Amino acid sequence: MTPTASPQVSGAFDDIVRSDSSLRRFLHGLPGVDQVGCEARAAGLATRSIKTTAKAYAIDLAIRMVDLTTLEGQDTHGKVRALASKAMRPDPADPSCPATAAVCVYPDMVATAKEVLGDSGVYVAAVATAFPSGRAAMDIKLADTRDAVEAGADEIDMVIDRGAFLSGRYLDVHDEIAQVREACARPDGTSAHLKVIFETGELQTYDNVRRASWLAMMAGGDFIKTSTGKVQPAATLPVTLVMLEAVRDFRDQTGRMIGVKPAGGIRTTKDAIKYLVMVNEICGADWLDPDWFRFGASTLLNDLLMQRTKMTTGRYSGPDYFTLD
Repeated sequence: MTPTASPQVSGAFDDIVRSDSSLRRFLHGLPGVDQVGCEARAAGLATRSIKTTAKAYAIDLAIRMVDLTTLEGQDTHGKVRALASKAMRPDPADPSCPATAAVCVYPDMVATAKEVLGDSGVYVAAVATAFPSGRAAMDIKLADTRDAVEAGADEIDMVIDRGAFLSGRYLDVHDEIAQVREACARPDGTSAHLKVIFETGELQTYDNVRRASWLAMMAGGDFIKTSTGKVQPAATLPVTLVMLEAVRDFRDQTGRMIGVKPAGGIRTTKDAIKYLVMVNEICGADWLDPDWFRFGASTLLNDLLMQRTKMTTGRYSGPDYFTLD
């Protein structure tokens, strides 16, 4: 994902976002999600099995899609340096192992991660806007974002105000995303990419997930993301299916591709492959790329590395073979 100029939201939505009432009519006019059908389709896709060379390709692709994440109050600069080193060389014993997509940290750790990663091609993502609650004044959220961008963040993972969304104040949520989008701009005219976190475990219904997806895309988000990882349930296959359908339909209507990032609770290679099958079936091969699909995870990478070693050597290396994150 190369830095680009800040995208302009299609003028086709200007009339829709001119007022709370018009935006509410649009979002509540979206087709409802059939809960039974959605969950059944997700379960059906999860039964697909891939083997041999296809599985090896899927494992390497999943590694390339990982946003290797540490978002704990006990994070240290040393831990972030180690994580950044691991992101560049996940398996130091095997130089053919691909790097991850990004390292995701708190804003005060961005400079440390950037120092280690340099021009390696691994991005630095920073959570912002009072992550994970989103409960802060707007000027603080914008300052949080600008600080991360100035420190060198390539990507910003913001959280929406779920209280405003669930209260039906959709225009407030839209305008907040749009302002954070503007705060991602750099002096050279490029912009950090913006991922918009819904915290789907708090949105209550699949219809709300679909509405939040369209709201974030219309406001200028580059990615839509399920969760902070701090609330359960976090990423699930049915929720991700709804979001994938939304980005597919959005491209059909506007021509603009939006990425999807499930985060939280994805721990095994088997889980990751289920998501990749779903991406291919719902959106097609265009989204099977780290520019358009990511996994937010901390423990997933080690399982992917274990499975990769098993496929190349014929034996499992064991969980203590790789560094703990």
